[in-house]
Amino acid sequence: MRPDKRDNNQLRKINVVKNVQLQSDGSCLISLGNTQVICAVRYENRVPSFLKGSGQGWITADYSMLPGSTNTRTGRNNINSGRSKEIQRLIGRSLRSIVNLKQLGENSLLIDCDVLNADGGTRTASIIGSVIALRNAIVKLQSSNTLPNNIDFHPIGAISVGILNSKVILDLNYEEDSQALADFNFVMDEFGNLIEVQGTGETGKFTKSELILATEIADEAIKDIISIQKEYFDK
Repeated sequence: MRPDKRDNNQLRKINVVKNVQLQSDGSCLISLGNTQVICAVRYENRVPSFLKGSGQGWITADYSMLPGSTNTRTGRNNINSGRSKEIQRLIGRSLRSIVNLKQLGENSLLIDCDVLNADGGTRTASIIGSVIALRNAIVKLQSSNTLPNNIDFHPIGAISVGILNSKVILDLNYEEDSQALADFNFVMDEFGNLIEVQGTGETGKFTKSELILATEIADEAIKDIISIQKEYFDK
């Protein structure tokens, strides 16, 4: 039995509050169980130097854990840690799969993900929330003629799956994650196409059949996640 009595393939409850940062172009507070992340998007009329003159836009992300988000205080410079850099690269790569960057023109969308409370799945919650904030930022910027109207948007979702006590389980909280034999993070679109897969045998080995089952469980969950995200998309 899991600590919170969930079934092995059951998501934690997802709650979203939009427009929590009024100065941002798009923002939301996402809760995945007890994990909470503020995701905010800002527009810049420029691109990194390696894209100047290309006609292509850019999407990138920063990720940070606020000092009170964990059991012991997290230092404010954690954005420079190896873990934070790895996660923000994951978020950035994932979000760049959502749109054709050439449709953005030479404009950038910068996403900040700040973890208010960490109880496992902070990177997947960051991606889920960033999709909502990014979509709504694009709609807002289109309405002001800041971005072109012909930007295709293809939502994605993300979720963790782990192996604990010989069971493949979905959406691990911190207690489960800290004891898991293996831990995976999946990023997929609504058609089950894989965008990112991270997998590690934390304390042991896992089998191909366990990886396949983890992928199937993640696929079903991400379809549900994307349905939830769409409820918070601005028109």
